[in-house]
Amino acid sequence: MSFFKKGDAPFVIAGPCSAETREQVMETAAAIAGIPEVKLFRAGVWKPRTRPGSFEGKGTEALSWLQDVKHTYRLPVAVEVAEPAHVEQALQHGTEVLWIGARTTVNPFQVQRIADALKGVTIPVMVKNPVNPDVELWQGAIERLERSGITDIAAIHRGFSSYDTASVYRNQPNWPIPIELKRRKPELFIICDPSHISGNRDRVAEVAQRAMDMGFNGLMIESHPHPDKALSDAAQQMTPDALRELLSELIVRRQYTEDMSMATELEYLRQLMDGIDAEMIDLLARRMELSERMGLVKKSCNMTAYQPDRWREIVETRSKQGGVKMLSEEFILSLYEKIHDESIRKQVEILRDTRKEVKK
Repeated sequence: MSFFKKGDAPFVIAGPCSAETREQVMETAAAIAGIPEVKLFRAGVWKPRTRPGSFEGKGTEALSWLQDVKHTYRLPVAVEVAEPAHVEQALQHGTEVLWIGARTTVNPFQVQRIADALKGVTIPVMVKNPVNPDVELWQGAIERLERSGITDIAAIHRGFSSYDTASVYRNQPNWPIPIELKRRKPELFIICDPSHISGNRDRVAEVAQRAMDMGFNGLMIESHPHPDKALSDAAQQMTPDALRELLSELIVRRQYTEDMSMATELEYLRQLMDGIDAEMIDLLARRMELSERMGLVKKSCNMTAYQPDRWREIVETRSKQGGVKMLSEEFILSLYEKIHDESIRKQVEILRDTRKEVKK
């Protein structure tokens, strides 16, 4: 039976970013154990920090504290593992769930070592997305575990690193990435980590609600009894009381409706949308035909495929046209970047092909 059970209520994982002391771990667990939505207690034991000198966890010593949580409060516990030695020690201490962190997921060699260490073991494993927005790496890490015989797997969306210092997020959510992973693996249990996405406890509720609106199965939220004094990621941790309030106000969406009139209306709207999509594909195909004809003209005139002035004109005019129709500039730019990239790709192929000539 799977540890990660899909249901009407989200599967909530909570606990401190790091296990700092036994007292801190037990105080957090005592408060969290009274929140019925919380099904799993998390705490970092080995902390992969960006720079040396930061708090890097208490290591094996902290595993015994987590077992005290398990026996005292009847809460299963989870820890992050980054190498085979971590796996061995966590299993020796009876840890119920393991997770692979973002910095580890990005390295297929290391993921494979962890997968090899788990051969013959029956234990639930969660896989965080890699730090960069690469669905292939994320899927690959999951598949390495599957090939080692791990069947109870969940994916954790914790956002992606970015150089955008003006962003309101610590890690960009880039929602299309987990959506694509779900499309590829429909039965996969997907958990959102709003703490790492937001990087700010004041925005955790907003991100958590967004995840529920998009049909995520669970949440991993960092909680600390005295978050401002936390030794790691203090800004994004919330008190157990704040966590309780967040969960009580969370609106959980259903994937389906039992209201037949609404279901009929939804199906009608989907059919209309399908028709519009078919028209859009036809229009895109016609546009690409024009791009190919333009490529032939440019080849005849010995012109470059990319024309900066033309691209700036497209961005400016299409953004204005989209704005009139209440479409965001960000959406229009993202859409036309993909269209323009494909157009340039086709034209470059024509410029390289000595067999194609302009049709008079």
